[in-house]
Formats: sequence, C-alpha cells, structure tokens
Amino acid sequence: MDAPGNALAAVLARLDDLVDWERRDRTAAMRQELEPVRDLLARLGDPHGRWRAVHVTGTKGKGSTAAWIEAGLAAGGLRVGRYGSPHVERMNERVVIAGAEIDDASLASALERALEARAAAAAAGTPGAIATWFDVVTSAAFLAFAEAGVAWAVVEVGLGGRLDSTNAVDAPVCVLTNVGLEHTAVLGHTRAAIAFEKASIAKRGSVLVTGVAPAPDEAGAAVERVAAANGARVVRPPDLAAFAAASFPERNRALAGLALDELGRAGVARASGAPLGADLLPATAPRLPGRLERFEVEGVPVVLDGAHVPGSVAEALDELARDPRLARPPVVVLALRGDKDLSGVLKALGGRVDRVLGCSAAAGLHLAPEAISGAAAELGLGAESAASPRGALERALALAGDGGWVLATGSLYLAGALRPLLRARGTAC
Repeated sequence: MDAPGNALAAVLARLDDLVDWERRDRTAAMRQELEPVRDLLARLGDPHGRWRAVHVTGTKGKGSTAAWIEAGLAAGGLRVGRYGSPHVERMNERVVIAGAEIDDASLASALERALEARAAAAAAGTPGAIATWFDVVTSAAFLAFAEAGVAWAVVEVGLGGRLDSTNAVDAPVCVLTNVGLEHTAVLGHTRAAIAFEKASIAKRGSVLVTGVAPAPDEAGAAVERVAAANGARVVRPPDLAAFAAASFPERNRALAGLALDELGRAGVARASGAPLGADLLPATAPRLPGRLERFEVEGVPVVLDGAHVPGSVAEALDELARDPRLARPPVVVLALRGDKDLSGVLKALGGRVDRVLGCSAAAGLHLAPEAISGAAAELGLGAESAASPRGALERALALAGDGGWVLATGSLYLAGALRPLLRARGTAC
C-alpha cells in the first residue's frame, strides 16, 4: 500500500493535468461558471449541505479575516474548518480542520473522489466534465469537511465571488473586507464592477458584513444595489471613521467580530448555549503562511507578505511601521506576476524602502528580475536584480546588515520559495 505522502503526490500529479488558473497568464480569458462545481458536489452527495458556512471575500485581508472567524467559532466550542487559497508551500494549507492542516491521507482521498466525480461527469456528458483545477479542489475540501464532522466552515473566496467555485455554499453570514482594483481582466475595470462581483456571494436572507463605506463611494453603492437585489442585509462597523483609521489587523478583527455577532443574533450558539459573539475572538492575530509572517535570521528581521497590488503593499508598510524594530526603510525583495501593476507597486514603495531586489519565483508567470529592477531604477529607487529567490535573500540580508530588515513581497510564490530557507537559517517570530 502506498504511503499517504506517495498517494497524495500521485493524485496531485493527476490534478495538475487540469486547468489551474492560479498559474495561468491572467490576462487570458477565464471560464467562470458554477454548474461544473455544482455537478461535482452533487455526485459527491452534496457534502456542503452537512455543515454551515461563513463566506469571506475581499481584495485584501480575506484570509486573515477568515482565520479570525475560525478562531472565534473554535473558541465557542464548535468544530470548525477553514478553506483558503492559494497555498504557500503545501496543498494541505488550504484545508484546515479543528485548527490543523488536513493530513495527507484524508486530502488524497478527498481529491481522488473529486477527480472520480469529474470523470463520471465526463462519461455522462454533464457540466462537471469541464470542471477546473479549483472546482475539483473546492469540491474535495467540502467533502473533507463533511467527513471530518465539522459544524461550521469558514470559506474564503478564490477570485471575485459571484462565479467563484466557493459560491456553491449558501452562507447565512458573508463578509466583504474591502474593494480595490485587482484582476481587472476578469472582474472589471472599476471598483463598482469589482464590488458587484464580490458582494454577489450574499444570498437571500443572508447578512453581508463589510468595511466598504456606503454611497457615494462607488463600491459601496454597488454593494447596496447587490444586497437589495439579492434580499440581503448589509452590516457595517458602527464608527466607519474609527474603523478606517485602525490598523489593518484591527480592521480584520473588527469585521470578524461583527460576523460572530450576527451569527449570535441569528441564534447560533456556542457550546455553553450562549449566543456566539465578538467576545470569543482571541487577543492576538492568527498566523497565516506568507501574510505578514515574521522570521529572524542572524539578528535581521525578515517579513514575508504576499501583497501584490499597490494599496495592499502600502498597507503592509503602514502596519509594519508600527513596530519600532522596523523603523528603518527595508531592503525589499520583490517578485511580481506579469499582469500586476509594477509601476503602482514601485510607487507604493517609493521613499519608504532602502533598495529593491527584483527576482522571480515562478518562471513564465513572474516578470523578469531585470524588468523589476529596471523599472525601479527609472523611478529613482536603488535597485538590483537577483537570479533566484535564494540569491535575492542572501543579498538582502547582507544589505540590511546590523539594524536593518528585509521585506519579501509581491507574490505568495516568492513566500513559498523563501519559507524553507528562512526556517533552515533562522527562527519564526
């Protein structure tokens, strides 16, 4: 019999034969529809009907907000799962059950059965025949949650919301963290268009918790229109000015608290019988791979963050600037996909960093290191290029020296390449 790791490797190799849009050129057309994933789920016995969901979307912070909600539900004594994307190092990161990543054997089994459902759909000529990589992974995660006996799952949207595979769930409480310009080739070229796609996870009778300001903000106006059309109720922080002025983790925590409060108002109870509520949230932020993740190498702080749009990069710098140890401008290791706003990201770094080291962690997806360093130099930033993430890290550590620090950003692929090196050479903080 194959060891669990071997079985997982084999099924992942089969899975990789499918279209994986996470690794495609995102300027290309993307097929988005829900019928294929619904077909797969039906063939698997509709596992998402055996647990209840909180659905989370947004341009920035959806993973952290989902993790906060997961922590609150678990603190209430509920058995909870969390589905997130993308992963940084291992597929197992996407499926968390009772606070732990899914084991290899359970993940391999769920993926195998989802692939079998796709094959059966192909034989029958039903919509599941064209299910994508993400359709299959999502179906497998939902099956794993059902078989693990979770009562609730916090489900993070992969892209957008309305036509995302995760929108097969019917969640009583949904969260839209914020709206910025991202994936415009797929979601639209205005914040209003993107807000429409994201807010459309809210279904009739549900509550949509959001930090997006109301009209006249164009995104807020779109949120209101979608909610009205879908018969959903919008809930915002009571003091939006204070919310906007809070730190990024504080905003994520506040939205998670509102979601727990709304679940409590809807009659969802903790194990003690009392309603769920924001008081269940832990004091410290949950740790997620590659999201403001900190290490220390020979006395030099290193932060990994997957921010890849200008606003998110600026917010990451703002948050890190609150730490006195990170008072000096960092040396930045930057990898960025070809469809991202390189000029905007570099402008967000302008005047706030010591030097930019361009590199690539995904051939064919990322910009060439020389393209990044050249564009940085044109904007007046000190810039170099590195042939590999390892080389970029070594050079950045040398440049940071005593009293400096390193920020690696722009891509979770970069975080995935650097995490093993940082664990081997340093310590997590």
